[in-house]
Amino acid sequence: MKILECVPNFSEGRDEKKVEQIVEEVRKTPGAKLLDYFSDPDHNRTVVTFLGEPAPVREAALRASLKALELIDMRTHKGGHPRIGAVDVIPFVPIRGLDMTEAAHMAREMGKELGELGQLPIYFYGEAATDPRRKKLADIRKGQYESLKEKLATPGWNPDAGTSDFNPKSGAAIVGARMPLIAFNVNLRPPKLDQAKAVARKVRESSGGIPSVQALGLELKEKAMVQVSMNLTDYRRASIPTVVEAIRREIAGKGLEIAECEVVGLIPMEALVDVVRDSLKMPEFDMKQIIETHLLE
Repeated sequence: MKILECVPNFSEGRDEKKVEQIVEEVRKTPGAKLLDYFSDPDHNRTVVTFLGEPAPVREAALRASLKALELIDMRTHKGGHPRIGAVDVIPFVPIRGLDMTEAAHMAREMGKELGELGQLPIYFYGEAATDPRRKKLADIRKGQYESLKEKLATPGWNPDAGTSDFNPKSGAAIVGARMPLIAFNVNLRPPKLDQAKAVARKVRESSGGIPSVQALGLELKEKAMVQVSMNLTDYRRASIPTVVEAIRREIAGKGLEIAECEVVGLIPMEALVDVVRDSLKMPEFDMKQIIETHLLE
C-alpha cells in the first residue's frame, strides 16, 4: 500500500470555528486519516497532519484548502509567522510505498487544480520545484503577503500554476514535496525579541549555523515570551538535543532562559530516540527497545 502524508499550514489560528470547518473537510474525506492539528494564536496559524493513499490525501488537501480560501481573508490577517496566503504551504511527504518523484507529481497536480478552482497564484517548492530559485520555502515567501503584488509583477516570479493576478483576499499558495521534518520551537523568557532574533541567526544554516536548521525569532505576546521557531529539515543532521544545546550556549549569561520547548504536529520516532540517547546518556539505546516498534512491524 502506498502511504502519503500531507501537512498543510493555514493562516488562521485564533478563530476555532473556522479552524474546525477547515479540519472537518479532512475528516469527511473517505480514505484520509486525520492525525493531528495544532493552532497557535500568536502565529495565527494552524498546522494539520493527515495521511492515507495518495488519491484521498490529495482530495482532502484540496477540500481543506478550498474551505480555507472561503473563510480566511488575508486583507485583515495579522500574525507572527511568515505567510504568503490563506493556504500558506501544502507539503506532500512520501511515507511508504512511493518515492519522492511520485510525491512531487502529486503536489504539482493538486497545485494546478487548487490554482484553477481557487483563482490564486501557485508556486511549487522543495522536490516539486520547477525553478531552482524556488526550492526553498523561505525564498518564495520572502516579503510575505504584503509584497506579493510586487513579486507577481517582478520578472522571473510568474507563478507555476493558477492565476498571475494578485488575489487580495487569498494571496498565494506554495505547494511542494519534501522529506519528513520536525517543526520545533524553543520558547525563551523574559520576552527580549532582539535577542531571540539574534539566537535564530546563530543557529540557522543560512547564517552559517547548524546544517538543516531554519530558524526565526518571534514574539509570543499571549505567553509573555519570545520564541526561536525552527524547522529541522533533516533530523539526522540536526537532532533536537543538538539544537537545544546550541541555544543554551547562545543565551548563557544574557539574562535569558529556556521556558519550554514544543513540537508542532507529528515527529518521527527515531528523532525521539535521539533525545533519549543524549539526555539520558544512553548512546546504545535502540528503537527496537520500544515495545510499540514491534507492534508496527
